[in-house]
Amino acid sequence: MAMASRSSRAAGARVLAFLTVSVLVSPTLSQTCPQLDGIVTTAVQTALRREIALAAGLLRIFFHDCLPNGCDASVYLKGSGSEQSMGPNRTLQPRALQLIEDIRAKVHAACGPTVSCADISTLATRAAVVFSGGPTYAVPRGVLDSLTPAPQNAVNGLPAPSTTSVSALARAFSDKGLRDLADLVALSGAHTVGRAACGFFSDRAANGDAFGNRLAANCTRNPNLRQNLDVVTPDLFDNGYYRALVASQGVFTSDMVLIRDASTAAIVRQFANSKDAFFTQFAKSMAKLATAPRPGGNVGEIRRSCFSRNARTAIETAVDVAGDEGFSASA
Repeated sequence: MAMASRSSRAAGARVLAFLTVSVLVSPTLSQTCPQLDGIVTTAVQTALRREIALAAGLLRIFFHDCLPNGCDASVYLKGSGSEQSMGPNRTLQPRALQLIEDIRAKVHAACGPTVSCADISTLATRAAVVFSGGPTYAVPRGVLDSLTPAPQNAVNGLPAPSTTSVSALARAFSDKGLRDLADLVALSGAHTVGRAACGFFSDRAANGDAFGNRLAANCTRNPNLRQNLDVVTPDLFDNGYYRALVASQGVFTSDMVLIRDASTAAIVRQFANSKDAFFTQFAKSMAKLATAPRPGGNVGEIRRSCFSRNARTAIETAVDVAGDEGFSASA
């Protein structure tokens, strides 16, 4: 009887898997909402007109979602054991997270639950880049939302602002198919918008150079300071970040290693001299990041809330019951 029960549960699990995949995994789901781009773009532009800092918030969330396990919206899940409870993500911008959920509600109100939070996050990040002055780029559609958070070791592997070597930064990117150092340098250019609290660059402030001393003095005067990461054009998506690096005015240690390491310094200088070169590479690199491989493939669901998994469906419950009782009774 125990063997029959195990066999029936396995059969039930196979049926559940078939039903779940047949219901959830459809590459055309995100293509059934013709209003999608307009809803996302309008919502992002409206939000950024009120608070331009949301652009950096959306970019940071996108990177923290994609680098650990692919762009699967796992970073939006809340609760015990969620990615938001893990060290690198505890300072993600709550208003930017909420903006994606607000957009999801608008999209689902217009089109029904046909578009994933993963797709909305990707589209909203692109809209924020473009609104801030940056380039557009291709993004995938039909990406499903993950059922679980990314593993903690993957999240903890996100590159930190205090990273002191290009090789350490490159490893975090190469694991997602971004093996060209130009990808690393271009995606670091997202720091052309955004601000950071003093704790994120205290190691840089203690470096001893003139700019580091200035950072330290500013934080001493105002410990609650939010330092612009691009000291040239802080609210504009352009190549000012690279011009600052050439002038030894990078805020993070992980920024400064790009100009100090011979393997990346020439790329930094190229981008500092040509916004077009930066924009061309950034568009290519963002398109690559948006399609970063997911360990289990495109398996998941379209969440009714970006912050939690969907409630179990009647089909899933019925299959579980059949697996535990009905199938064993017939065995």
